Amino acid sequence: MIPGAPKPRTVASASSEADALAGGSRLRAIVRDHLAFTWRSLRRLGLPADVADDAVQRVFLVTAAKLDGIKPGSERAFLFNTAVRVASSEKRTFGRRRESPGDDVVEELPDPAPAADEQLDRHRARQVLEELLLELEMDLRAVFVLFELEELSTAEISTTLEIPMGTVSSRLRRAREEFQVATKRYRARSRAAQGGT
Repeated sequence: MIPGAPKPRTVASASSEADALAGGSRLRAIVRDHLAFTWRSLRRLGLPADVADDAVQRVFLVTAAKLDGIKPGSERAFLFNTAVRVASSEKRTFGRRRESPGDDVVEELPDPAPAADEQLDRHRARQVLEELLLELEMDLRAVFVLFELEELSTAEISTTLEIPMGTVSSRLRRAREEFQVATKRYRARSRAAQGGT
C-alpha cells in the first residue's frame, strides 16, 4: 500500500454507504411527497402556524430515525401517527406554560383568482373551522380530520391510526356529533355578538 493513499473501501463499508444514500433518497422523497399533508395535519390537530413549523421538523426527525422500520406504502400513516403524538406533546407544553395556541389560521398559497371579499370569506371560514376543531378531543379530531378534510376512507383511517374499523366509525360518529354541537354554540355566540339578529 502506498503511504498516504486512502484505504480501500471494504465491501461492507461500500454497502452501508449505499444503504445510507438510499435511505437519504427515500427520506427526501417522503418529505417532498408528504410535507404539506404533515403541516396541514399538525395545524388541524390544533397547533398554531409557528409551532406547526417546528413540529413538522420534529415529525421528520422521528421519521429519519425510524426510516428502516417504516414499510413502503405506509409512510403517510406513520407521519400522521407521529404528528398526533407531536401535537399532543406540544399541547401539553401549552398547558404547562398556561398559554393557548394563537388565533392564526391555516396558511395556504395565495390564490390570484378570487376577489378580496371571497378571500376574506375563506379566511374567516378557515378560522372558524380551526376554532371548532380545537373543541374536539384529539382522538376524535384525528379521525374527523382524516375522514372529512383529508377524505380518507374508514379502512384507510383504520390502517393509518392502527385501530379497528368499528372504532373509526364510532369516533367519527362522536366527532360529527360534537362538531355539530360546537357549530351550534358558535352560531349562538355569533348571533349574541351581533345583537341577536
